[in-house]
Amino acid sequence: MNIIGIDPGNSGSLMRIDASSGSVWSFLQTEKATERDIVDWLLDHDPSESFAFLERVGPNRGHGDRKQGASSMFTFGQSYGFLRGVLIATGIAFEEVSPQKWQAAFNLKRTDKEESTTDKKNRHKSKAQQLFPAEKITHWKADALLIAEYGRRVRTQTVEAT
Repeated sequence: MNIIGIDPGNSGSLMRIDASSGSVWSFLQTEKATERDIVDWLLDHDPSESFAFLERVGPNRGHGDRKQGASSMFTFGQSYGFLRGVLIATGIAFEEVSPQKWQAAFNLKRTDKEESTTDKKNRHKSKAQQLFPAEKITHWKADALLIAEYGRRVRTQTVEAT
C-alpha cells in the first residue's frame, strides 16, 4: 500500500511512502511542478494500492510573518482545490488532516507564539530527518513526509486518527 502525504501550496510537496516498511519512494515538489506534472505523478499510483492524506489548512489570519493576504489565500485555495479534485478524478482515496492533528502526533505543536516560520520549519525538518535518517530532508519535503508518515501510522493503526 502506498501512502501519499500532500502538503498543498507553493512551497509544499507530495511524498509517497510504503505503508508496511515506511520506505520513501518518491517525491514531487509543487513549486517546480506544472499541474500536468502533478496529475501524471498521481496517475502513476494504482488507486487500489494508494491512500492519500491531504493537509486541510484554512486561511492564516495570524500576525507577523504568519499572516496571509487575500491574494495569497486565494492562490492557496486554488492549489488545495486542484489537488483535491485530482485525487477524486484519479480515484485515489484520501483523507483530509488538519495541521494540528498530524503535528500533535509528532509533538510538533508550536509552544512559542512568537516562533518564526523558519524556526517552525526547521523543527519539522529535524523531526523528519530523525524519522527518516537515510533521506536527504529539505524544507519542501519535511511536512509532506511527516503527513505521509502520520497517514502510514493511521492506516497501520499505530496512532489514533481521531
